[in-house]
Amino acid sequence: MHEEMLSLHENHTYDLVNLPKGRRALKNKWVYRLKTEENNSKPRFKARLVVKSFSQKKGIDFEDIFSPVVKMSSIYVVFNLAASLNLEIEQLDVKTAFLHGDLEEEIYVEQPE
Repeated sequence: MHEEMLSLHENHTYDLVNLPKGRRALKNKWVYRLKTEENNSKPRFKARLVVKSFSQKKGIDFEDIFSPVVKMSSIYVVFNLAASLNLEIEQLDVKTAFLHGDLEEEIYVEQPE
């Protein structure tokens, strides 16, 4: 949990504010899982803070929002192009990718326990 909270803080994901009159704060919860590494080293516990956004009401708490993802057909085009040009393909993982997006709307969430 400490690592997750540190990541949220370091990425300036939130501001602590008083809840404005007429606004609702969304609830959240901790989700835990056991992560096993590929090299069979000792498994470790991971914690993620998730917002219970299912309680939002369209037109009140949000308008249409989405998280853009790449279509598989686009990935196939890149693979085919790389293969035809004899290029190598690299892969990377952005550990906190979803923390880097900017929201246009204000969303209020209760502080986690």
